[in-house]
Amino acid sequence: MLNQIVLVGRVIQLPEIRETPSGAKVATLQLEVDRNFRNSHGEFERDVFSITLWRGVAETTISVCEVGSLVGIKGRIQANSYENKDQKLIHSFEVIAEKVSFLHPKS
Repeated sequence: MLNQIVLVGRVIQLPEIRETPSGAKVATLQLEVDRNFRNSHGEFERDVFSITLWRGVAETTISVCEVGSLVGIKGRIQANSYENKDQKLIHSFEVIAEKVSFLHPKS
């Protein structure tokens, strides 16, 4: 079985680190990634991904990244599900970063 994702894009919102009740550090990074084709107006559309960073990856990323930084993310997709207040099953997905590569020098 294989669950792997690689994304290269620009940071659009600086992550804030927080701590879980068990003491683990976690942060969420917003990453904007260009699609590899143009729309009918000749423009590249973009997707925004929410990337979850844990422990040392979170701390390192926060200390190096700025808005606009070009980064590569290697990680996995994690599926979650829960019941909403109407007892409807809701599915969601998140990208869990296992490695962050800083592709543009910090200014």
